[in-house]
Amino acid sequence: MTPTLILLIFVAYTLMLFGVTFITARKANHQSFYIGNKVSPWYVVAYGMIGASLSGVTFMSVPGWVGETQFSYMMVAFGYFFGYVVIALILLPLYYRLKLTSIYGYLEQRFGFWSYKTGAGFFILSRVLGASLRMFLVINVLQIFVFDAWNVPFWVNVLIFILLIIIYTLKGGIRTIIWTDTLQTTFMLLAVVLSVYYISRELGAPVFKLAREVFDSDMSRIVITDWDHPRHFIKQFFSGMFITITMTGLDQEMMQKNLSIKRLKDAQKNMFTFSTINMVVVFLFLILGSFLVLYSSARGVTVAMSDDLFPTIAFNYLGPAAGIVFLIGLISAAFPSADGALTSLTTSFSIDFLGLEKKTGMDDTKKTRIRYSVHLTFAFIFFICILIFRQMNDRAIIDKLFTIAGYTYGPLLGLFTFGLFTKRTVNDRVTPWVAILSPVICYFLSMYSEQLFNGYKFGFEMLLVNGFLTFMGLFIFSSKKES
Repeated sequence: MTPTLILLIFVAYTLMLFGVTFITARKANHQSFYIGNKVSPWYVVAYGMIGASLSGVTFMSVPGWVGETQFSYMMVAFGYFFGYVVIALILLPLYYRLKLTSIYGYLEQRFGFWSYKTGAGFFILSRVLGASLRMFLVINVLQIFVFDAWNVPFWVNVLIFILLIIIYTLKGGIRTIIWTDTLQTTFMLLAVVLSVYYISRELGAPVFKLAREVFDSDMSRIVITDWDHPRHFIKQFFSGMFITITMTGLDQEMMQKNLSIKRLKDAQKNMFTFSTINMVVVFLFLILGSFLVLYSSARGVTVAMSDDLFPTIAFNYLGPAAGIVFLIGLISAAFPSADGALTSLTTSFSIDFLGLEKKTGMDDTKKTRIRYSVHLTFAFIFFICILIFRQMNDRAIIDKLFTIAGYTYGPLLGLFTFGLFTKRTVNDRVTPWVAILSPVICYFLSMYSEQLFNGYKFGFEMLLVNGFLTFMGLFIFSSKKES
């Protein structure tokens, strides 16, 4: 594929998104931006959330990871399912009962001002880092296969991508994203299926024959029983479960889409439907990854990083059609995580820190101007973070993402768990210090775990340790008086 063709596909796809934006953003107001006027169809949200939850990270990192970790990621996906059940049965009823726009408003009602700001602050930190990492993955591919050929600097590539996100999210917000996510999920899933087909065609073997070869090999191993291994199946399962609870249930971006649905029962239908489909989709990505490994072994393809395996084979070995399919799938996986993150960050900061929702005396024009300023500021922060990640591109992106989640979402897990499962009153002013100290302790535990715990290595379960330390810190500085 030539750089010109790749760029034309990118432009055509983006114009299609702008068409959806034009239709959905007309007559949009603040409630449209924040919660879609509470009229989003639950089945549309469920389908669109597949693309938003998987993102470009899953599209490239999970298939590339199969060569190193086999199918062990499937245990994480099983954990995801049970995490979504917890969200549907415990968290969603709470959010709907309190009629929240920002879910961190719960912390203010339960604990107080400082706990509220701490929770919202950790979300903003988590989402900025996670979304920047996801965007970097896609932008880096475009740089390698398009802009490097034209000697265009990386920062220009980043700027173009972020400007596109700004244009189609600035006005419509959630009301637009609900529908663009649906479009992008369709293209992403189609890309996975077609990529499997193209690989089987190039190898001259039917899909089912290649699948049988995978299942007869060690590549299909799901359960790792070595307790010291960071991907032991129990660690993977519970990590997946709590990653879902925190990165979806305690995350403004994902919950904002659910809260755009009018009724709680419909929001729960959305969650149960989405969680079931999600397991199938993750398995499909693992099948794709195993086919990529078979192809690389048969053709002698080598890459420096596992994340490069899929784009290298798609662009350089499978022909133009497969390259086009990959590119559309990657863009489709990347945009949902970027647009949703920018919208949710704008929502959280505008409501949780600026209090725009409570300023009833302020006219809508001024509120809109402030919201636009916040939107553009976070876009600029994304720009800086992506340039930083460019300098530290040294291991699989999904590994980095979950490592970040372990440190930044842990305090949110501890805060919400303490609020939901105890009736104790916390010392509100101490909460920020507890939330900061817990990740610091976790960092040192991770660094020296082999010396401290007889060779044990922490994996994604560090999220649980972080949440537990936050919970215990809150408990120590709490009283029996019911809140």
